Amino acid sequence: MVENRSLGSRAFDIFNLVFLLLMTLLCLVPIWYCLMIALSDKAAVQAGNVFFYPIGFNLYSFQVILSEAKFFRAIFVSFERVILGSAFTMLALVLAAYPLSKPGKLFPGRNLLMWLFVFCMLFNGGLIPWFITLKTYNLIDNIWGLVLCGGVPIFNLILIMNFVKNLPEELEEAAKIDGAGPWRYLFSILLPLLKPVLATVVLFTIVGYWNDFFQGMVLSTREESYPLQTYIQQLVVSTNLQQMASMSLEQMNRLSKLNNDSLNAAKIFVAMIPVLIIYPFLQRYFVKGITLGSVKG
Repeated sequence: MVENRSLGSRAFDIFNLVFLLLMTLLCLVPIWYCLMIALSDKAAVQAGNVFFYPIGFNLYSFQVILSEAKFFRAIFVSFERVILGSAFTMLALVLAAYPLSKPGKLFPGRNLLMWLFVFCMLFNGGLIPWFITLKTYNLIDNIWGLVLCGGVPIFNLILIMNFVKNLPEELEEAAKIDGAGPWRYLFSILLPLLKPVLATVVLFTIVGYWNDFFQGMVLSTREESYPLQTYIQQLVVSTNLQQMASMSLEQMNRLSKLNNDSLNAAKIFVAMIPVLIIYPFLQRYFVKGITLGSVKG
């Protein structure tokens, strides 16, 4: 069938295409600008002359990053946090969403638990009680403190729970007839069907753990315990006379070619790379995962 499209329909498609291209450029410009700052000369950056292309192209900032042990230590802490945190979060969310998707007659405490979850999503006890609680459990300067804080995001729990509700009830009835119990049904039948929403939530979780810097500021008292974003946030390139006296001629020469903006821009750009790599592989699940998990069909 050949569709006879009107002039107005074609104009609308062109407008949508141009609008989406502009929105894409708006998202890419900050990343590109950050890279150009990292690749530019110290004087050009300080003068504010760098915009869409590097001035005085050099790789000094990235060379300094590759020689910093603290930076790689912060990356290791962030990767450890993302891996442990994502595993804990997904396990907790799936085990909570499955029973909460049941009606109240099958799970009598379901409504009470949902009210508690929603209340905790909207309100909290405050920063000081939160910190005292974590300190009591010896979670300061501990990777598990960074993992367990916010490890059960209620919004994501609701997404998974509503996704399960949209699945046919006959699936579980058929599994019971074949002799499958709740655990067999959950891991053998339900989890494969939850791939779209789980992929969406996994990406939300990874990005959340990777980009968070505040918890690292509060829960880490030693620089060795900083995750990457906290390390970048705390980063101040300062050199006093004593440090300069202990520097070699090569280090002094390198310092003269760097400034805070170019070095920090390089570290920010490097910190974005893992998320930029992961996103394309999970992006195709977004529409289905969020749409089916948002409302009960």
